[in-house]
Amino acid sequence: MDAQQEWEKLQAAASFLRGRVPESPKIGLVMGSGLSAALGPLDRETSVPWGEIPHFPQPTVEGHAGELTFGTLAGKSLVVQRGRVHYYEGRSMREIVFPVRLLKLLGVEILVLTNAAGAINDAFSVGDFVLITDHINTIPDNPLRGPNLDALGPRFPNLNDAYSPRLRGLAHEAAREVGLTLREGVYVATPGPMYETPAEIQAYKRLGADLVGMSTVPEVIAARHCGLEVLGISCVTNYAAGIRPEARPTHEEVLEVTQQREQDLAKLLRALLPRL
Repeated sequence: MDAQQEWEKLQAAASFLRGRVPESPKIGLVMGSGLSAALGPLDRETSVPWGEIPHFPQPTVEGHAGELTFGTLAGKSLVVQRGRVHYYEGRSMREIVFPVRLLKLLGVEILVLTNAAGAINDAFSVGDFVLITDHINTIPDNPLRGPNLDALGPRFPNLNDAYSPRLRGLAHEAAREVGLTLREGVYVATPGPMYETPAEIQAYKRLGADLVGMSTVPEVIAARHCGLEVLGISCVTNYAAGIRPEARPTHEEVLEVTQQREQDLAKLLRALLPRL
């Protein structure tokens, strides 16, 4: 598909949503595995199932609700993307980042991405919230490969400070307000869907990774390409293979831990939003 066709698809989706939603959101939240319901209802809420949005990819993974919810919270206009699509589902990179680019066209300026992740850093504990400071990408494709969408961003974007230091500072303030502790670390994105081998995890650890997951990085690349300011928050749901003798990660474990921690994530986000 050429850049013009992709641009036309984005414009069609944006036009459809502008007809359904009265206010342009400035903040976008992407809720990852098991976290779709964390925030609860918004004020003046309007929800649109992904299946109704032209050209929008459809979720296939348990724990990803598959809807865009518009409304206000803490006086801020926002859109919550409940769920995401992944490379391991057989998606193209253009499909994976279509939602991010669409949010940009709808007026979003700040993007908060959440995910479930495995701990490589053995100082982390299951249930910790970790602010992503940087990433390592091992997914064998890139959303910017191919013709550039010049209307969105430059051919060669810079990924210095891909994860906004300003937003991380505000997140720490919000966490202190509600009595939560935030860690910080480097996230490595793997293609999945299998969990990593102990040898792979040791390799990632030597490269400087603290967390491992199967999402987020393509979205961050696309978000920074089109000028969005990004905050990444991981919920540690398990230890990565080989980090602890008992580490045997499963999707059921991931969903169980995120559901246990979703109320604390909601407290953090509700304290963060007024600061954005």
